[in-house]
Amino acid sequence: MLRKGLLLTAIAGTLFAGNVKMDLNAKYGANNFHTKGAVEFSSLVKDYSKGTVNITVHPGSALIKGNPLKAVKDGTVAMTDMFIPFTSGGGKVFGVSALPFIASSYDDAFKLYQLSKPAYEKTAKKWNQKFLYSVTWPASGFYSKKELTSISDFKGVKTRTYDKNSAAFVNMAGGSAVALPWGEVYSSLRTGMVDSVVTSSSSGKDGKFWEVLDNYTKINYAYPLQAVTINLDYWNALNKDQKDALTRAAALIEKKQWEAVKVEEKTALETLAKNGIKINEASPELKKELDGIALELLTEYLDGANSQIQGIFKEYRK
Repeated sequence: MLRKGLLLTAIAGTLFAGNVKMDLNAKYGANNFHTKGAVEFSSLVKDYSKGTVNITVHPGSALIKGNPLKAVKDGTVAMTDMFIPFTSGGGKVFGVSALPFIASSYDDAFKLYQLSKPAYEKTAKKWNQKFLYSVTWPASGFYSKKELTSISDFKGVKTRTYDKNSAAFVNMAGGSAVALPWGEVYSSLRTGMVDSVVTSSSSGKDGKFWEVLDNYTKINYAYPLQAVTINLDYWNALNKDQKDALTRAAALIEKKQWEAVKVEEKTALETLAKNGIKINEASPELKKELDGIALELLTEYLDGANSQIQGIFKEYRK
């Protein structure tokens, strides 16, 4: 009760003569694709609300060092973006977009997102927050020192993974999954704590992986989602016009970013290649071997899934 009272006091402090000021924690740096989207979103909100809602974006996770779901739930921050698969401990459905080889294109990824969105919104509400918008990352691939041509090349390779699914995938392929905060990945590659990373072309570009690695294998492992949410107490304190401004801005930025991500991937791959990273297409043999692992993980995931999640995949397969 005391925490709730303090939160309401904090919210009241953001409101002055109908004007609202809120902070949005952005997980990645200022030049990151998703952070730029959050900045544009905040600009649109200011425009659509006629200046009555001002959102300040804080890159580099300057406001959150722990679980973003909990931080928004408790009102530590009013808003944040978050890598949805990282929060799957808060709801099984949050792991859907990071399941390997479910989506094989941006169209597939968007279809899966649309089918999953009601479940995302429902789960976010349980965490006292409203789901505003979500955009995929470019497809995940594997960065490595040596080229990965068969499953035997994964054996013993220490790979930084980004969620439970990718960790299980790497371990089942014969590698060794390592959990690390993104901010420690580059230094860990330099010191040899890890020698491979599963992530997007965009992240490899931002991380300047060409300074420490030589290969990027495009396997279209997954199209994981990044989302922006707002604390429900902050949301409920807005008037109708202000809520409409956020909803309108969220819809527009989501649409724009789902198109822009295709350009982001192309640009990132060009930058990687220009700086010496060898871009490799996964061989049919490697894909077949990895498909078997992916099927095992999907079967295990669905065995413990509720009817809503089961329904997502039933519709997705149509």
